[in-house]
Amino acid sequence: MESRFGSLPGVVRTRVGYTGGTLTDPTYYNLGDHTESIQVDYDPEQISYEQLLQVFWEAHNPLNRPYSRQYMAAVFYQDAEQQQLAETSLDRVAAELGAEVITQVLPAGTFFLAEDYHQKYNLRQYQSIFDEIAAVYPQTEQLIASTAAARLNGYLGGYGTRDQLEEELSGLVLSQASADLLLRIVKK
Repeated sequence: MESRFGSLPGVVRTRVGYTGGTLTDPTYYNLGDHTESIQVDYDPEQISYEQLLQVFWEAHNPLNRPYSRQYMAAVFYQDAEQQQLAETSLDRVAAELGAEVITQVLPAGTFFLAEDYHQKYNLRQYQSIFDEIAAVYPQTEQLIASTAAARLNGYLGGYGTRDQLEEELSGLVLSQASADLLLRIVKK
C-alpha cells in the first residue's frame, strides 16, 4: 500500500513501519503487539485527509479478518479531527457494504521505521533506477524521506498515470535510460 499512496499528487513521502503497540523497539521478527503500517506525509493544500482515507478504503477489503495483529487493517489517527473523519469514513463504508467492517480506527502512538530492506520495496525491484536514486540520496534516511523515491516507488508499484509521470519526470532526477525504462513500465 505504500506505493499506492506514494503515487498520489500531494503526498510528500511514505515510510513503512510499525505502530499501535507497546514494545519500545519493534522489528519485523519481534513485533510484539504492533501492526505493520504506512506513515504518509502529505501537503493538505494539494490532497485532503478525506482523500487519503478514500484511497485507503479502496486499497483493501475492510471485511477481511486478519490472522494476526501484525497484518490487521487499521487507520491510525493523529488527533481528534482525524479520528472523527476516519470514524465517519468507516461508518460510510459499512453502510455502503451493508456489513460489519473489520478494519479498525485507532490512535497512532509512536511510529517505528521498518528495517531498510522493507522501505521502497517496488523501487528496489528495479536495480538500475534504485541505484540512481540512491546515489542522489546516499544516506538511507534521506532515501526514505525522499519525495522522489516515494513517487518512483508508486509508479513502479503500478500506481499513477502516464500523464502524471510525464508531468513530473524531470523532477525525479533520473538518467534518460532510467526515465525511458520508467515510461515503458508505466505505459503497460
